[in-house]
Amino acid sequence: MRIVTYNVNGIRAALTKGLASWAAQTDIDILCLQETKAHADQVDTDELIAAGYTYQQWHSATSKKGYSGVLTLSKLPPELTETGFGMEDYDREGRVLRTDFGDLTILNCYFPNGGQGDERQAFKYRFLDDFLAYVQRLQKDRPNLLVVGDYNIAHQEIDLHSPQTNQNSSGFLPDERKWMTKWFAETGLIDVYRHRHPTGQAYSWWSFRANARNNDKGWRIDYHSLSPGWIDKVTRVEHLKDAVHSDHCPILLDLAL
Repeated sequence: MRIVTYNVNGIRAALTKGLASWAAQTDIDILCLQETKAHADQVDTDELIAAGYTYQQWHSATSKKGYSGVLTLSKLPPELTETGFGMEDYDREGRVLRTDFGDLTILNCYFPNGGQGDERQAFKYRFLDDFLAYVQRLQKDRPNLLVVGDYNIAHQEIDLHSPQTNQNSSGFLPDERKWMTKWFAETGLIDVYRHRHPTGQAYSWWSFRANARNNDKGWRIDYHSLSPGWIDKVTRVEHLKDAVHSDHCPILLDLAL
């Protein structure tokens, strides 16, 4: 099973840049998109259907148009789909989408960005704590979890190009980094890329400024967090930097099932 997470920063723009044909050529089974910035009725999905993605699970923001949103595309039907996690403040922003495939539950997530000021940073901290509690409850019934998406946090200094100059930047604040450590410790989930590449330096997002992508001055803020019982099934995890439909790059995960 090949599962890819990708913040597309607007699905309509990404489709005009060849997202559907790229997904077909990459032979992705489940494609988890974040920041779709659209509702299903605003998007022509014929190319995606032609590429094999017959099953399309949307969770779009209702709080405002052209904002946030997650979408899970798959070639096989999920046995269960749930939008949100039961808390209106977050669910109306289209941030969490659950799909079950056999024993595996995938959570496709777009965590809040705290960079718009103190109010949104406080919102982000509340989301982090409430989401952690939700996942811990879910694990009691669905222990095999894969939590993918844009976490909007670089966990360690190795996860961004310039840690010293970003100590006070949202996404690398001490309390955010502590939460990431707590996330892995209390859920038992494993950061698949870091597990496979303990000293590897790979980024998943680059600023549009200062030619950051071409100079590879980025941040690793997109993750696959996987239950430990499944970690031996991982055969490959890779940042696909050459895919340029967005200011993020997709991350590919192969599982041998």
